[in-house]
Amino acid sequence: MDFKKLLAYQKGFELAMSIFEISKSFPKEEIYSLTDQIRRCSRSVCANISESYRKRKYPKHFISKLTDADAENSETNTWLDFAFECKYIPKEKYIELINKGTEVGKLINYMINNPSKFGVKEE
Repeated sequence: MDFKKLLAYQKGFELAMSIFEISKSFPKEEIYSLTDQIRRCSRSVCANISESYRKRKYPKHFISKLTDADAENSETNTWLDFAFECKYIPKEKYIELINKGTEVGKLINYMINNPSKFGVKEE
């Protein structure tokens, strides 16, 4: 199976693209701080999921990269908090994005807790 077929990857990618679109409207003075940070960490979720899937031959590496993805997902939520509090995104969009992030986190944690379902050979 291709990592792009993983639900966690697909949902993470969708979230990252939603964040990219909404961050286009952030103030120009945020381009090198909030805008850059939120885009980078949201994209890192997918990058780490794809890396973990390629390391599934090594259970500890698989889980390690997934915990990195989970951490990047949490960081994304933190930056969303800042964007909302700075009034760069409306409440409805904020709630939608936070909920998507929560879903991605649950999917990542399912992978962490059930590595054998993703082709990882138990040690």
